[in-house]
Amino acid sequence: MVRIGVIGAGHLGKIHIRCIKQIPQLDLVGFMDSDDDNAARVAEEYGIKRFMSVEEMYKEVDAVDIVTPTISHFDLASHAIKASKHVFIEKPLTNTLAEAKELMDLGYEANVKIQVGHVERFNPAFIKAQEYDLKPVFIETHRLAEFNPRGTDVSVVLDLMIHDIDITLSLVRSNVKNIQASGVNVVSDTPDIANARIEFDNGCVANLTASRISMKNMRKTRVFQRDAYVAIDFLKKSTEIFRLDEAPAEPDPMALILDLGPGKGKKQIHFENPESAPINSIQRELELFENSISSNLPTEVSVEDGYNAMNIAYQIMEKIQSKVNIR
Repeated sequence: MVRIGVIGAGHLGKIHIRCIKQIPQLDLVGFMDSDDDNAARVAEEYGIKRFMSVEEMYKEVDAVDIVTPTISHFDLASHAIKASKHVFIEKPLTNTLAEAKELMDLGYEANVKIQVGHVERFNPAFIKAQEYDLKPVFIETHRLAEFNPRGTDVSVVLDLMIHDIDITLSLVRSNVKNIQASGVNVVSDTPDIANARIEFDNGCVANLTASRISMKNMRKTRVFQRDAYVAIDFLKKSTEIFRLDEAPAEPDPMALILDLGPGKGKKQIHFENPESAPINSIQRELELFENSISSNLPTEVSVEDGYNAMNIAYQIMEKIQSKVNIR
């Protein structure tokens, strides 16, 4: 059993605490939170110990789960790594790219497990889509959210778009060749709406849009490839598959047939709406974190993955800023 402590018991931290308590292989030793009133409520509600310092916590745990504002990620995680503790850390990995690189180097040196909380990797709709042979040539994503002051301390690129950057990089196994981006500050000091076009060496193109001042919530990814189209709705946890196959000589009268023109034959459109197994995505990523420690396996979302997503995010933000400076 892996002994674990949670650092940060805000809205998301409480969800992590509840999930950990449902995982038999994890022993939730206690938590830390800087808000005394909130900490008292959490300790009473969940019946767990409150630690007053990381030094106190690290004496009793094998791993830590960092669910605090991004600005504190590096200090907390580096301290844990130096104490030879395994680290689960919410996205984005750190506040700066330099911190992310240093954290990655510290992890290699200490030989501990580091997993980054890119939770959409564990969305049942995305898991179902990966059962198909995905070879994207074009990806389009929309991640729209109603306004919430929580998270506006960072650009919408780091707040929301980074989810889709990570998903895109996990699907397109190729180097990034070119990035174009634009964004607008509407209600905060950093971009609230952003769009990025990412071109890869293998020819794939991804068009990513994120907004945190939308009238409705949307988290959709569309993957286009030769003879197939896959739609993933991360919010509704649903997947739709459209495939083109050679039409049979005598197709079913109800079949969807696409006539490509003289001499080009016909294609039959197959539609699938596969059912996804119900999954608590946060609980699943924490279960796999424990398994990587107990079985000495690579983490499902590695510190390198977290760094790579941040690297692209910062390039996007630099492109947006360069346009602001020109104006």
